[in-house]
Amino acid sequence: MEVPTTSWDSLRKQARKLEAQLDEQMNAYRKLVSTNLSTKGDAAQSDVESWIERLIKQLQQVNSQMQAWVSSGGSDMVSHTLTRHQEILQDITQEFYRLRSSLRAKQEHASLLDDFKEFDRTRLDLEEGGESEQHTLLKENASISRNTGHMDGVISQAQATLGALVFQRSTFGGINSKLSNVSSRLPTVNNILSAIKRKKSMDTLILSLVASVCTFLILIYWITK
Repeated sequence: MEVPTTSWDSLRKQARKLEAQLDEQMNAYRKLVSTNLSTKGDAAQSDVESWIERLIKQLQQVNSQMQAWVSSGGSDMVSHTLTRHQEILQDITQEFYRLRSSLRAKQEHASLLDDFKEFDRTRLDLEEGGESEQHTLLKENASISRNTGHMDGVISQAQATLGALVFQRSTFGGINSKLSNVSSRLPTVNNILSAIKRKKSMDTLILSLVASVCTFLILIYWITK
């Protein structure tokens, strides 16, 4: 087993120093996250994040060296001390990533708000300019988009109905085939078979009607798209 070359007291001092520096930087980062309202990170934010990440890596290295001491036969007190430093590192790391994610989310939200405000300003400019050609094109495009979405919904419903009717037709076809075999032995079921055939004819008529409507809607959809 590899014997640690750095003394335990020296490693503890390094760990405490790094933890103190991280605590200071994390306080600054918390303030930055709570007050930052910009849409993108600035140099100060980047510097703080880079410094915290560097300190975390250094503390991880020190903890690894302390782990080597414990593995080489350290006492229970040494093991307890290492566990405490590992918990501190874990807490700092988790909070840093949580704060950074929160900051990114705030910046993305602010960016979306800016985009919306810019779009709203552009819309107002178009409205103030009257029925200009560009404004008219925008209105027509919006109308076409709404109609297209509505048409897509109608076509989807029609296709679903058509699929259900096709499945129903195939089901009745199988039943009809089995009943035909039975009718050769039991003539008394002819009345039932006649009723089923009438139902099948009605289903065929409905299926043909739905298919025609779907074809017509699809034709209109491709013409208007």
